[in-house]
Amino acid sequence: MYLAWEAMVALIPDLYIDTMGYAFTFHVVSLLGSIPIGAYVHYPTISTDMLARVRSRRRWHTNTDAITSSTVLSQAKLIYYRIFMYYYARSLRMANFLMVNSSWTKNHIDSILQHSDFLLELVHFIPPFVLLALLAPNSGTKSARIVYPPCDTREMAKSSLDGRERVILSVAQFRPEKDHAAQLHSFQKLLEAHPEYRNQTESQVQLVLVGGSRNAEDAARVEGLKNLSRELGIQDQVVFVVNASYPTVLSWLSRASIGLSTMVDEHFGINVVEFMAAGVIPVTHASGGPLKDIVVPFNGQYTGYHAKTPEEFADALHTVLTLSKEDELALRQRARTWAVQRFSEEEFERPGMRVAGDRGCLSITGNLR
Repeated sequence: MYLAWEAMVALIPDLYIDTMGYAFTFHVVSLLGSIPIGAYVHYPTISTDMLARVRSRRRWHTNTDAITSSTVLSQAKLIYYRIFMYYYARSLRMANFLMVNSSWTKNHIDSILQHSDFLLELVHFIPPFVLLALLAPNSGTKSARIVYPPCDTREMAKSSLDGRERVILSVAQFRPEKDHAAQLHSFQKLLEAHPEYRNQTESQVQLVLVGGSRNAEDAARVEGLKNLSRELGIQDQVVFVVNASYPTVLSWLSRASIGLSTMVDEHFGINVVEFMAAGVIPVTHASGGPLKDIVVPFNGQYTGYHAKTPEEFADALHTVLTLSKEDELALRQRARTWAVQRFSEEEFERPGMRVAGDRGCLSITGNLR
């Protein structure tokens, strides 16, 4: 909020658009300048799902065992989340328009915009909290509009669709929510059910995990995954490519047959778009953006596969690996065409301008008022 104050003191813009998730800055902008406020939300700072997990004391990567095992810590976190959610919702409602990157994000943002907390509403009738209610009226934007993010797929789309290697490729930072362990378990289930994919066979399949390691914690996670691959007995067919250069990533995308993504509730999934643009057949978790926005039918035909459990992922991987040459090539081409057409920079610009224009923030010619 201080950064927003500093910026607004230096220059009052014609239009303020937040793309970093700093909804609380809307109060500063509204106070200092009578200008339209908008936001492009990639991921909600807090969600009703997160609130529900804390309330029910369910373990998640945002709700660790240290919290769930303690009644005191769980209640303290719940109070904090309730307060944070209440003011986050009020902040979002101050915007003149809200854009989001996927159906999943829209559902969550719309839920947050409708969120209320009776106890906290009562508190705002007590001085000095009543002042906060006057400064930030609890009304405004009621829903968000979807504007898919621009994906520069030009380099990926240059790769040939023919001559692909029997490589299952994962491209994701080694963060806990990406759930690389699920990929290893799924691959182990595939090899267990279909021994013909093991080493020393003509149908040998390889799992390649390409991802960034940001710090010591990520590096330790990579070592843990390597240990897990050994425990599962698949280490000879698993390759880790850490902090690869962009040309190296492009090389793997041009060689791989299947793209694997196991993150639950991925808010969009640019890596999945890149798979498809490169002609890599996607097998993704049946949730979030990959399910509702990306790996969807195109011209009435499927563009990839979805799964939830390791067994389901193994079945989907086997299905792709046993496609006929004609069906495989057609699927690669269909996935590429859909990704390049739907998620281009041009597609991003048109609805973005239209949303702002619908809210009266832009003139008909697209210039700022």
